[in-house]
Amino acid sequence: MFKQARSSLAALALFLSIGSAFAAVDVNTANVDALRGIKGIGPAKAKAILDERQAHGPFKDASDLGTRVKGLGGKTVQRLEAEGLTVGAAPKTAAVSPAPPGNAAPPGAANSAVATPVSASASARPVVVKK
Repeated sequence: MFKQARSSLAALALFLSIGSAFAAVDVNTANVDALRGIKGIGPAKAKAILDERQAHGPFKDASDLGTRVKGLGGKTVQRLEAEGLTVGAAPKTAAVSPAPPGNAAPPGAANSAVATPVSASASARPVVVKK
């Protein structure tokens, strides 16, 4: 029974490690290391992608990526997508309208919203998946 449990655990670990190798990398949020983890993207292409994204904002779709980054045509972008590159939706900012005066819930009420600032810990690092 112990051998069966151990072999099942080993099979599960193998399955999870293979699954993580196919993790998607979003071109709108990835850093240089994450982009370089995609087969077919080297240091120069990763820098070109990041420079274009910083200069002109997030990419709308795969076609936009291919049009804006020199050297990335339609077929190249398709191949990179097959390797795990994704073009996520451009980040949207939510517009919050203030509550009309007199209709605001008192602090601590069930339906009141409280904004809590979030700070990153010093030990937090981005997750980079390499093949």
